[in-house]
Amino acid sequence: MSLPTDFGPDSGGRMKGVCIVKPIVYGNVARYFGKKREEDGHTHQWTVYVKPYNNEDMSAYVKKVHFKLHESYANQNRIVVKPPYEISETGWGNLKLLLKYIFMILMKDQKYQFQPGFYNSVTMYHILKLFHSGGTQDIGMEQGKGLVSESYDEIVFQDPTQLMHHLLTNTKQLTLGRWEHNTNFEERKEKTLKSIVDAKQKIRGEIAALKNKLKLAKETISTFKEEIAKSQDNQFVM
Repeated sequence: MSLPTDFGPDSGGRMKGVCIVKPIVYGNVARYFGKKREEDGHTHQWTVYVKPYNNEDMSAYVKKVHFKLHESYANQNRIVVKPPYEISETGWGNLKLLLKYIFMILMKDQKYQFQPGFYNSVTMYHILKLFHSGGTQDIGMEQGKGLVSESYDEIVFQDPTQLMHHLLTNTKQLTLGRWEHNTNFEERKEKTLKSIVDAKQKIRGEIAALKNKLKLAKETISTFKEEIAKSQDNQFVM
């Protein structure tokens, strides 16, 4: 798509007060081989990825995604320049806590569009997960369903340039079919919000109970003081 000519470097600068949020999902899926592979001892195939939460083509505002693997892998730095932003490898369980990935999302911006190599960046960390909690092998994974470990996050564009605003608000659909994630984030959101509401109600109840106890304690102290004063007055009278 050709862009309007008034999106040049001198087209008015940044759009102050404008904020655009782009939700993303990142993480990994892993499948168990069923046993260690004889040639290298690997136990899993895994794929790590960064993808949009909504059905949209991120390449409109993402220059590339840089995956940095553990040093035990050849070619630690893997760079993907177009969707899908993902890489697949194989590995073994003993390294699951040491495998860290740095996701560098380099965003196109009008300010640097004529200077290749200069982009804003966002860094995220993800621990590659091959096993469920406790290190036990999951039955579903043994049946080929796999394990999913993914997170929701948001990239916030504050005061974007006119070009950036155009790119962010005119994205194309990534697929024509239904867009789904392995994790039901809406359900997780509802559960989290419910937990927060329940926690607030519980705290309010505990605060109210403590206030009543404090009120009762103050009344009791006041009563004791009155009784002590009466007792002292009676002693003086006698």
